[in-house]
Amino acid sequence: MKEIPLGIFTLIAGILVTLISLWVGQNNALLPEQASAQAPLVDNFFNVMVAIGTALFLVVQGALLFSIIQFRRRRGDHGDGLPIEGNFPLEILWTIIPGIIVIGLGIYSVDVYTEMGGIDASAHHMSAHAAMAPRPSSSSIGIGSAPANEGKPPSLVVNVTGMQYAWLFNYPDSNITTGELHVPVGQDVLLNISANDVIHSLWVPQFRLKQDAIPGQTTQLRFTATKTGEYPIVCTELCGGYHGSMRSSVIIQTSEEFDHWLEENRVVQQPEMVQTVAVNP
Repeated sequence: MKEIPLGIFTLIAGILVTLISLWVGQNNALLPEQASAQAPLVDNFFNVMVAIGTALFLVVQGALLFSIIQFRRRRGDHGDGLPIEGNFPLEILWTIIPGIIVIGLGIYSVDVYTEMGGIDASAHHMSAHAAMAPRPSSSSIGIGSAPANEGKPPSLVVNVTGMQYAWLFNYPDSNITTGELHVPVGQDVLLNISANDVIHSLWVPQFRLKQDAIPGQTTQLRFTATKTGEYPIVCTELCGGYHGSMRSSVIIQTSEEFDHWLEENRVVQQPEMVQTVAVNP
């Protein structure tokens, strides 16, 4: 039986590795559902890394399996192996390829970070002037406005405070404070995040967004929710003995539901609540 030429075998193997890697990259189902406009950007980057990792895994394991079969010791063979000391072109190849991959992923990650609002030129420009002020009310540290929203004010601002071991959410326009975050779907939301004691970190897995809460320093997280529902808020910075229980929820509502929720809380949180409820049952 005639053996398959090495070039044809390599080409077929390369095509199979590419097809399998692309399929795994797009169908890995390793991440939770998407619930923000920023989530697809992160997921696409993650899928590219999974595809590259799958390809590297198949190539390395395939080479090992091929070597085990092709160069195994045959029965009755008691001689020494070939005195191979190295292969300089091969070493150059397996150095250049990872280098290209790392540089490419680095450029791609900067682009994703920029599209998410992590590099906000206008915010950094403003912060340079704000540094002259005695104490600025907010900071540009964090995820700011995406290029599509640059120069536009957010639809909703919420002040978030982390403390051992809870999150508090204050709506300054309505003077409402709650223990869970409510935001309307499809609107640009800005969170001003701070901490009362130690460093905390606010993470919503379905948003693919995370931001530290730092004592004495306000950070920001700007996002647009795309799907109604209730999603967990998790602290991902070890902040003490009850760090694991520092959880809350973000509830994404329609505009009508959110307005109704705001109105209910305006009534409930009035100082003269008894009289308010009596007049507005």
